[in-house]
Amino acid sequence: MRESIEAVAFDIDGTLYPSWSLYIQMPLYVLRHLRFYLHYNKIRSKLHRTAPLPDFYEYQARLFAEDTGIESCRAKELIDTVCYKGIRKFFALIRPYSHAFDCIKAMKESGLKIGVLSDFPPSQKGDIWGIRELCDVCLGSEESGALKPSAYPFGILSRKLNVSPEKILYVGNSIKYDVQGANNAGMKSAYIMTGINRIFNRKCPEADFSFKNYRQLLNFVLK
Repeated sequence: MRESIEAVAFDIDGTLYPSWSLYIQMPLYVLRHLRFYLHYNKIRSKLHRTAPLPDFYEYQARLFAEDTGIESCRAKELIDTVCYKGIRKFFALIRPYSHAFDCIKAMKESGLKIGVLSDFPPSQKGDIWGIRELCDVCLGSEESGALKPSAYPFGILSRKLNVSPEKILYVGNSIKYDVQGANNAGMKSAYIMTGINRIFNRKCPEADFSFKNYRQLLNFVLK
């Protein structure tokens, strides 16, 4: 596989760390902001189906304002405070998947370019457990104007990496957003099995590779 890959890019949430490690910390926070999250999740589902926007953050705030009846400027401030900045503190207690850093470092040292493409600002996770310094490109899809599975942010990732899509392997935990999004953009895809899929070894037939741990991914890419 190594001969046909020049870059490996990663989703963050649920891919570089287990989602449950965030969820178990947040029940009280979500309850405190329950009304916010009910509206926010509703508009994000719309945004996943929206064409690329010239200013994603302004449009997101406008949708939230229309759904809640507040001013657009207040909506933007609220999203930033509750969602983007508000949960940063939880990531200080989260640890990445075993061998994730070592796997990515080995790929980097082998000559592969490394990228990150997440639907939320990567800065929310600080240095991404040391992985940010290994990245040639670290991109939030919101910056591009569209959320996954739109092919648009994957195209921006390809351009910034200066690697053609067919030579990029994108790694994620969501079949709909990561695997299908990468495939639609002409990239190869790797699916990390989690939860019940991991227990019963349910691979994703749409992905080029399904794996349970980062050692398996490293072997697939480099050997």
